[in-house]
Amino acid sequence: MSGTTIHEFDALAAAAPGVVDTAGLRSVPPQVFAWLESQALRVAEAGETAWLRLSQRRGRRAVQVASFVGVIRAPDGYQIEVLPKVAKAIGGGDGEARELLIEMLRCLGGFRHIQTDSAKLAAARMPLLEVFIGEFLRAVEHLVKRGLRSDYNPQQDNLFALRGKLQMATHLRHNLCRRDRFFAEFDEFSPDRPENRLLHAALRRALAWTASQTHQQLARELCFVFAEVPMSPHPSTEFQRVRRDRGMAHYDGALAWARLILEDESPLTGAGDHRAPSLLFPMEAVFEAFVAKHLARQLGQGFTLHTQARSLALVRHLEKDWFRLKPDLLVQAAKVNRLVLDTKWKLIDGQQATSPEKYGLDQGDFYQLHAYGQNYLDGEGDVVLIYPKTDAFHKALPVFEFPKSSGLRLWVLPFCLRDKRLLLPEGGSLDAYFVPSPPVNRVPHEIANQPRAVA
Repeated sequence: MSGTTIHEFDALAAAAPGVVDTAGLRSVPPQVFAWLESQALRVAEAGETAWLRLSQRRGRRAVQVASFVGVIRAPDGYQIEVLPKVAKAIGGGDGEARELLIEMLRCLGGFRHIQTDSAKLAAARMPLLEVFIGEFLRAVEHLVKRGLRSDYNPQQDNLFALRGKLQMATHLRHNLCRRDRFFAEFDEFSPDRPENRLLHAALRRALAWTASQTHQQLARELCFVFAEVPMSPHPSTEFQRVRRDRGMAHYDGALAWARLILEDESPLTGAGDHRAPSLLFPMEAVFEAFVAKHLARQLGQGFTLHTQARSLALVRHLEKDWFRLKPDLLVQAAKVNRLVLDTKWKLIDGQQATSPEKYGLDQGDFYQLHAYGQNYLDGEGDVVLIYPKTDAFHKALPVFEFPKSSGLRLWVLPFCLRDKRLLLPEGGSLDAYFVPSPPVNRVPHEIANQPRAVA
């Protein structure tokens, strides 16, 4: 099955004779580009959050993938693998980028069932779609070993022996001259239930998608187990009928993957104006979940971390709160707000300290953090912007001060994706909130002078 691999914000253009790919621009078959272009136009016309934008590169019409990662599947089966942009900044190649994404996805509530070791091993040598399919097949295989759950289903049939309740009116209409038949309604214990129908449908789709012989063989074997279960004709309706009965916990992982494979929307983008194909994930949400999970383990005793706090509003109008203030992360001690943090999935450069570049920071983020500090900290304390650590941004920036709010300080800190830790500023300004770093042995001078990091 053909396809290509790109990174966030790379562009795609229709292949043409004599035109070669360049950095940030890849060619795809003309029919695939036409489909992508139609998707970009549809998104723009509907006013939805754009996961794909119309663009122009080197005089060629192009479409640009926004801050989403995962897999785009064209109707003809052509696959476009989109990897995190930070992979280009930290090195390691596509294999490490896939491993990093798998590790980050595990921090999301709906993806805790990913088996890290097997998934990361596969990511080093397989495209993301094959990794997802492999994880789904392993989840279904585990379920099958535990046993398919059956349920009583009401049925009606014209039987030779009476079972259940005789349907007298229907019986007389069909069997007035047939004394050997009984038209009855009865319950039959069968594996034909919504959960199994969804898994069978997802198995068939995974079998059609995969190009791996190992995955094809396992998918066929599992389809044989579900042979007596019909495929779900309307997955979206069937998912509403799924029941979490006692003893159904072993279905959770397989059903989560089935939802991802069968539904047409990403489970992270939600509804309304935030929609994307089901195998694409917004990196802002992925990065926020990754930081939240690991930062919670780094806080000092007595501090608790809250995500997406929504207790305060920017203004009040006609006795109603308007413009909710929702910081990504809020640190409290004894229910008192102590530290406000916001994650930003953006690459900045710690060397660009000039007035025009401003490290690549966004002025709107500073307005946002100032509002958080005034409302959640009463203008006294520390607010933090967290960006992914790269070679160009590997230590905390000097503190930012607000002239009219002398008690409020803003820090811009890097979060190391490999070590899963936040790098703190030198001088101990934020040490009170975090556990102390482990003692460091004597090392060469150029290594010893690295930024201090949370253990």
